[in-house]
Amino acid sequence: MARFRKARETAVKAEESLPASPSPNPMTNLVLADIALRGGGRLLRHAIERGLLGRAYSPKKAESLIKGRTMGQTLIGTALARIATRSLPGALLVGGGMLAKTLYERRHARAQAASGGKAVDRQAVRGKRAGGGGD
Repeated sequence: MARFRKARETAVKAEESLPASPSPNPMTNLVLADIALRGGGRLLRHAIERGLLGRAYSPKKAESLIKGRTMGQTLIGTALARIATRSLPGALLVGGGMLAKTLYERRHARAQAASGGKAVDRQAVRGKRAGGGGD
């Protein structure tokens, strides 16, 4: 019995030594957690985008490509990500569409490379105007 009492006292002391929440209001704590998670997700997304683009482009050009996205591109990407993460059928639909697009582009590689290069240049110019640097 003495062991259990000592363990209980230790647990109470450990609980008391935990740092307090930022706010006594639980809703405020939820809002703060939401903001932190969204900010962290955004930083992670930008790091991954720069990493993937960094294989083919210089870091400055990759940054200008990211900054040069139109509102439509951003909204479409967000909508597709939301559909893909909400349900299994959505993930299959979005994943299947991405696979079909990739296979189509590989089949028509020369034409896709030419049109894709022009689109990249246009987006990089938009990114430079937005303050993203560039080559």
